Amino acid sequence: MALATGLLTVPGAGWAQAATDGAADISVTGHRDPEGLLPDQTDARAVSAISADFIVKQAPSLNAFQLVSLLPGANVASSDPYGLSTSSSLTLRGLGQDQIGVLLEGAPQNDIGYYYAYPSQFADTENLRQIALAQGAVDIDSPTVGGAGGLLSLTLDDPKAQRQALVDFSVGAYDLRRAFVRVDTGTIGQTGLRAFLSYSNTRASNWRGPGYDTRQHVDAKLLREWGDGSRASLALSFNDANSSSYPSPTLAEWQAEGRKFNYAASYVAGGIDYWRLYRAPFRNLYASAPVHVVLGDGLTLDSTTYLQFGYGNSPYGTELATTGNYLGNEELAQPIVLPGAVDGIATVLGNYTGDQTRTGNVSKLTLQAGAHRVTAGLWFDYGTDRVAQSYTMIDANGRPTDRWGYRAEAIRTADGRLLAYENQRTVTVTKGFFLADSFAVTPRLTADVGFKGVNLLRRGRNYLPGPQTRVRSDSFAALPRAAVHYAIDDRQQLFVNITTNFRTPNEFTLYDSYYGGVVSTRGTNALKNEYSVSQELGYRYIGPSLSASVTGFHYKFRNRQLATVVDVDGAQVNSTLNAGGQTSYGIDAEIDYRPARGVSVYVSGEYLRARIDDDLPVGGDFLPTRGKHAVSSPTVQIGGGGTYDDGFLFGSVAGKYVGRQYATFVNDESIKGYATLDLSVGVHLADRLDGKRTDLRINAINLTDAHVLAGVQAVTTNAHDVVGRGGTIIAGAAPAYYIGGGAAVVATVSRGF
Repeated sequence: MALATGLLTVPGAGWAQAATDGAADISVTGHRDPEGLLPDQTDARAVSAISADFIVKQAPSLNAFQLVSLLPGANVASSDPYGLSTSSSLTLRGLGQDQIGVLLEGAPQNDIGYYYAYPSQFADTENLRQIALAQGAVDIDSPTVGGAGGLLSLTLDDPKAQRQALVDFSVGAYDLRRAFVRVDTGTIGQTGLRAFLSYSNTRASNWRGPGYDTRQHVDAKLLREWGDGSRASLALSFNDANSSSYPSPTLAEWQAEGRKFNYAASYVAGGIDYWRLYRAPFRNLYASAPVHVVLGDGLTLDSTTYLQFGYGNSPYGTELATTGNYLGNEELAQPIVLPGAVDGIATVLGNYTGDQTRTGNVSKLTLQAGAHRVTAGLWFDYGTDRVAQSYTMIDANGRPTDRWGYRAEAIRTADGRLLAYENQRTVTVTKGFFLADSFAVTPRLTADVGFKGVNLLRRGRNYLPGPQTRVRSDSFAALPRAAVHYAIDDRQQLFVNITTNFRTPNEFTLYDSYYGGVVSTRGTNALKNEYSVSQELGYRYIGPSLSASVTGFHYKFRNRQLATVVDVDGAQVNSTLNAGGQTSYGIDAEIDYRPARGVSVYVSGEYLRARIDDDLPVGGDFLPTRGKHAVSSPTVQIGGGGTYDDGFLFGSVAGKYVGRQYATFVNDESIKGYATLDLSVGVHLADRLDGKRTDLRINAINLTDAHVLAGVQAVTTNAHDVVGRGGTIIAGAAPAYYIGGGAAVVATVSRGF
């Protein structure tokens, strides 16, 4: 492998720099990293990654969160072994997935309303070339808001130059059946274009309790390359899924029922816990068109245009009365019609639907002028989010008449209006600009400075009768950054960076909500943006058979925005808590050792100290939270594993330990640490058949079948009653948790044509 000293990127900018005068490439002998777990790089920030060589050895149904769980600081809680359910989470250095930017081919995947990303919707793993995880500093040109927790970047494989096809078929525990087919066109005539198109179909029964999941997915990419490094592509990713929700128990429910805490297998008249009332259908289309053009004289243009459509329902079972209803603050004088109601009460499907459209573009010009590499760019993003919480009838067998929750099919008032607990539309407009300079101080020392300004405007309408009709919020954040990179020698590097990030409160904080005809929560645009300053100091070694990275980090937060889930009349609604100030620091480390060809041993670890800086205001008093552990922030995480591939036999083993996690701000409830173990083994048969790719493999997920709570699904301020600083009794509320997925075994055959 070759290491060019003197290379650097703007901290978080991701732009490869040309080698400065005096820096030479060298060749070293050894064993390359076969899995891409610790790729050679010269970024002035911490970055970990996995490559296609590692991904192809894992179970094909796993999502991107599960695949990166071995990397430093990645705390993954998944409710099912196959990664099909939307009930999952990822935290990095104690920061949740609403703080982590996610990109696919340069296009944002985070929800525009409350910043979540849903890994079960991402591209099929067979089409991924790399998943990169930057635990701290986000690229300066990334079209994301709220990246204090880092950046997860998914890169699709390029279409092959030769015409070919790939077929995968998998079967496994819990009736898993999955088929995948991909066709590459090769270069199309004299056009220089090449493309691939893939389709997958997955079905699996719920591993605990009744129900099943289905997923259909299409990925496509069209690519054209020309000149000296110019290229343009169009990537499409379509997902159609119907996923079962796994109920999240409180600690008391877990201790009483364990894995038996599930929805009912059969419908009983009047029951609201039937499993068919909790299946979430979603459809999403993501399109990204990245372009890189070499304009000459050291000048390049990069531009990515993206477009997204999505609609889905997160339903639940509830009861509705024919009388005594309200629409906003308006009491309904006339009864609503509920066929099949008994004594004026009917079991119905409560809908929580979201209909999103989003488009945007991020473009930058980069000029190499002597020792300076200057970049300037603009970002524009426009999105609409239509949210409604309505109700749909169910039949005598408990089946919803419309599982999608379409407003046209929902229950109406006597005068024809939509009966809704929540009904709103929000437009979000984001405008940003950035300017950065990377300059060589010496052949081995490079400094970087950058500035990013972001304006985020939300305006919306509340369609419910009441005092609120229009809402608006407008804010601007100035985000400076700087970094220094020093190449000690041809194998060792030092780097230091300082980065700023911000995050606006999610869109739902703007709106009034009602209960019993009165405002139960007052919407406001006065909530302060979260703002953070983070620093990293790192050492990196890239050797012929050993690579290592150690990074110390420090964060300081103001107005820490903490995502949670609250129960509103049966609906699991995303909400945000202001946790005040927070200080975090720790160390990430990873080592990749390659003692022989095809053999890799990998170890990662993190120590994290995250503390709340302020007492939390609750009502007219303050909770005693100063100095307490931040929630979902395990002090210790350790990952380790190994891979083997001799061209015929291959396999891997991976284990992860996650320490204790607190679920409340006052630390009066927590879940203990746990460990998981995955194993895979397979054979390459191409050389023994016709030379075309033919692989057989078996994957064992959670081999030890650890019965654990894997993470915190809904945090609370305090689980038990607490005496506030002012002497009042502050009532407690029980947090809810993810039950870790059970053991599963998957067999896969892959065949190329």
